[in-house]
Amino acid sequence: MVKLLHLSDIHMGSGFSHGHINPTTGLNTRLEDFIATLSRCIDRALSESVDLVLFGGDAFPDATPPPIVQQAFAQQFQRLVEAHIPTVLLVGNHDQHAQGMGGASLCIYRTLGVPDIIVGDSLATHCIETPSGPVQVITLPWLTHSTLLTRPETEGLSLSTVSELMLERLRVALEAEVRRLDPGIPSILLAHLMTDTARYGAEKYLAVGKGFTVPMALLARPCFDYVALGHVHKHQILCQQPPVVYPGSIERVDFSEEKETKGFVLANVKPGAAVVEFCPLPVRSFKTVEIDLSTADNPQGCLEKALTKAKIDDAIVRLIYKLTPGQVEHIDQAALHQCLSSAHSYTIHPELVSQLSRPRLPELTSDQTRDPISALQTYLANRNDLAELSDEMLTAAQTLLAEHDHPADALEMTPHDSAIVDDENQQLRLL
Repeated sequence: MVKLLHLSDIHMGSGFSHGHINPTTGLNTRLEDFIATLSRCIDRALSESVDLVLFGGDAFPDATPPPIVQQAFAQQFQRLVEAHIPTVLLVGNHDQHAQGMGGASLCIYRTLGVPDIIVGDSLATHCIETPSGPVQVITLPWLTHSTLLTRPETEGLSLSTVSELMLERLRVALEAEVRRLDPGIPSILLAHLMTDTARYGAEKYLAVGKGFTVPMALLARPCFDYVALGHVHKHQILCQQPPVVYPGSIERVDFSEEKETKGFVLANVKPGAAVVEFCPLPVRSFKTVEIDLSTADNPQGCLEKALTKAKIDDAIVRLIYKLTPGQVEHIDQAALHQCLSSAHSYTIHPELVSQLSRPRLPELTSDQTRDPISALQTYLANRNDLAELSDEMLTAAQTLLAEHDHPADALEMTPHDSAIVDDENQQLRLL
């Protein structure tokens, strides 16, 4: 039986706007949060003497993080190298270049020949020796349409047709890897993808037009003893036999994950069976305090009472309050900032309401760079009367955007983009 630790979606270097500079270390406090949380994961791997660590992708917000962020990531995984614990680092969508090929931030570990570190940037089977015996790991990195869209055979095809073609080629290529598996050795699929049965958060819409959905039937197969997934930030077990598991992200990235529990997974795997344990992590709280003051006789008092009740100490706080123009002068801004001083960081979003105009959402008015899908999500989240239609509206919007972005059902290519065809085996050895 092989004991493994499965974590994913570290996103180290995210959310700096929610932190501030620590005068002692010179680091952003949110970076320190991510380092501390990753350190707890590595601590558990060492204390449990696991045989293998599987990372499901998305190490950083993008493929070229600042050196200080790369160093912080490397220092933690170096602890596994020193303990001789084999580790597989899978390439996720945020680890790839904008063109969708390669994982610059992770491939350096292979280039430098770091012992016991395997980089999964292609569909391949890795036979790994562990203290408890050998284990087989098939790596499946994030797939995009870009590779197929550069080929003449896809000219004039819609994105849905290209997705079907990609899925069929994935089936064939994955089956070729499966046939090489030794049924007497634990077999694991490590993949960064979206499945058709997962409960998604914002990550689904951040990947609009870039990836495609993989059906569970392709993953939940008896040839696999454990399916380790990455990409979805909410922990969930999609199948019990074999276990198909998203551990979720290890830290909250933004307010869309305010209510999600973060953690990693420990699993004991042997041929035909696996025991899974989710391990929650103590991460910094995100708190939204939202209050309608428009009918309050004492708006300042109501605000202060709501903040006291919310327990905002050391939390990342978003205060949203509605008031009428006549109540503005009754808000003591200095006292309000004092009430929020115990928070780790905070933002204030006042919203004027009037019978002459419809109220606007502060999340939409304050962020002019918000993408259309994210803006629609925010709008629907504030419209309870549209709850039953929200999924259909988001799907329709996603389709419209895809058609708008690809009017000829193909991406516009530049000479630089076309160069990725030469490296397409870095993406997936199935074309």
